[in-house]
Amino acid sequence: MAQEDVFKKIVSHCKEYGFVFPSSEIYDGLAAVYDYGQNGVELKNNIKEYWWKSMVLLHENIVGIDSAIFMHPTIWKASGHVDAFNDPLIDNRDSKKRYRADVLIEDQMAKYDEKIDKEVEKARKRFGDAFDEQKFRETNPRVLENAAKREALHQRFTEAMQGPDLEALKQIILDEGIVDPISGTKNWTDVRQFNLMFSTEMGSVSDAASKIYLRPETAQGIFVNYLNVQKTGRMKIPFGIAQIGKAFRNEIVARQFIFRMREFEQMEMQFFVKPGTELDWFPKWKEMRMAWHQALGFGAENYRFHDHDKLAHYANAATDIEFKMPFGFKEVEGIHSRTNFDLSQHEKYSGRSIKYFDPQTNESYTPFVIETSIGVDRMFLSVMCHSYEEEKLENGETRVVLKLPAALAPVKLAVLPLVRKGGLPEKAREIIDNLRFHFNCQYDEKDTIGKRYRRQDAIGTPYCVTVDYDTLNDNMVTLRFRDTMEQERVSIDQLNAIIEDKVSIASLLKKLQ
Repeated sequence: MAQEDVFKKIVSHCKEYGFVFPSSEIYDGLAAVYDYGQNGVELKNNIKEYWWKSMVLLHENIVGIDSAIFMHPTIWKASGHVDAFNDPLIDNRDSKKRYRADVLIEDQMAKYDEKIDKEVEKARKRFGDAFDEQKFRETNPRVLENAAKREALHQRFTEAMQGPDLEALKQIILDEGIVDPISGTKNWTDVRQFNLMFSTEMGSVSDAASKIYLRPETAQGIFVNYLNVQKTGRMKIPFGIAQIGKAFRNEIVARQFIFRMREFEQMEMQFFVKPGTELDWFPKWKEMRMAWHQALGFGAENYRFHDHDKLAHYANAATDIEFKMPFGFKEVEGIHSRTNFDLSQHEKYSGRSIKYFDPQTNESYTPFVIETSIGVDRMFLSVMCHSYEEEKLENGETRVVLKLPAALAPVKLAVLPLVRKGGLPEKAREIIDNLRFHFNCQYDEKDTIGKRYRRQDAIGTPYCVTVDYDTLNDNMVTLRFRDTMEQERVSIDQLNAIIEDKVSIASLLKKLQ
């Protein structure tokens, strides 16, 4: 099945099973805005808990805060967002649609990658077990031709983005023959810059109103509070501040479901270090963050680092952790060495000293910062994409199953009475009442037991318990495992011991030690 079709099925599955809904759907929706349903919010909260505890529970020198969405407008002047937070946009005169020029070019590079992958897959089928992929990539004329075209395009694109050089970006689009996906024409306007921040007014009457912004990132709330945290928490460098919160960007090209939205959630940690040590800490945090992702068990081959060709004005090192989505490797987390730019700027614009006094060296200095930043929604999407499977069973049937990491699953245990009579529902309720304090349980008595199993597979429930008439006599239930569909009889008294450790966030955190 084509990966594009797989992705469409995942999007449909998210709605059908209560993970993600289009926002304001009864009013025909709002573009690039989504709501999380009853199962989605549980999965999302579990992802956030895994991240939060991995930061503040496992590190004695990292604490958390929750800063306001509304902040003093000068903060965004100091951070550079007012003047430099722009995307290069281009319009097609025929379709009247607007696009990000850099995204159009990135899509073109992806097309070269797809052509190469198709050649590789054709050869793999032709040669079977004897296929040497590396040698094929190094010698096949069509692969080499497309690889050369991609590399030449990547070089031009990297150089054009340094300014960015808007004329050069348009010329690349013209030279590559990139067409508007709607009109199919190359009738493009010039490329121009567009600021991504949402603005509003604060004040009871318009004359007295002050223009403020919805924050485009959560990091600045940490920077302007770092000295408050350091002093009240008696923190010594190196130390970190973690935060989970909403951010807002007026994305013109919002696409690929929840991958790029206008309202999204970030998990960020800013790690404050002594100047000159930042490039020692940078690879350490790269390693720690990759370990966090791989502890989910999705396979190391589905992750890669992508070092930035163009560094932001505030950075002296930057890399992305990319995950293999159905639409290619895409960024889920950024790790940046932000130098002391942010703190220095806030000191300059506020007129306040926010230097750190180091009692060991008896000197004051502006700390450097290592940042790790994850989009919660992108992380959610990567989990869903990897977990979704359509399995062909021995009886010829197909089941749709979400093989979610047990600790992240919205529901940990479903308790199912075999029939709705004879005291079985009451016994099932009794089991749930005893276990609900330990993990999220769900009761389901509608339809045949097979259909109920399939429903729980579709939402990723790792364990199901069936209560039958024998249960009333021997206090034993049938425990079913989602991934293998194997079943075994166990005592009700053993359920918590069998399940709790495997479905707790602690089971993931222990892998990081």
